[in-house]
Amino acid sequence: MGDPKKQRKKYATPKYPFSSVALGTELKLLGEYGLRNKREIWRHRALLTKYRLLARELLARSPEDRMRIEKQLLNKLSALKMVPENSTIDNILDLSIENVLERRLQTLVHKRGLSKTLRQARQLITHGHISIKGKKVTSPSYTVAANEESFIEYSPTSSLTKMDHPLRKELSISPKMSQ
Repeated sequence: MGDPKKQRKKYATPKYPFSSVALGTELKLLGEYGLRNKREIWRHRALLTKYRLLARELLARSPEDRMRIEKQLLNKLSALKMVPENSTIDNILDLSIENVLERRLQTLVHKRGLSKTLRQARQLITHGHISIKGKKVTSPSYTVAANEESFIEYSPTSSLTKMDHPLRKELSISPKMSQ
């Protein structure tokens, strides 16, 4: 089985790492989603590749096996809100890296207005200021399920729960008031 202490790579490096097109798109994604390094992109791309490969393999299976596994896969991806409720295998094959990155905790914390920037959202998460359903989550790359999305909030033990915290005051001031 292997040593549980030895972690395995969860990503695959690009085949052509110095392709100008790949470098440009990766750099754009790094800035757009506030990622720390390209390894995070590669890890999410590997996850996306796993889902797509499973969907392609389903097309070659017998109808009985296909229906059962297809339903499980579609339920999982719709629970993660990566595909719509009533979707098909084609929707899985159409997934892009942006669909996966949109479901990261870091992105959702920023979109909910709990931070000013994506980098600040990352910092708040790693420092333990963000919780989901009352449980502290310290991984910015945590994939948030659809039913957990509404429970993203400041951690009960965090100093950010107080409304007089300087960060909360800055977030409550709208751009129109400051002009």
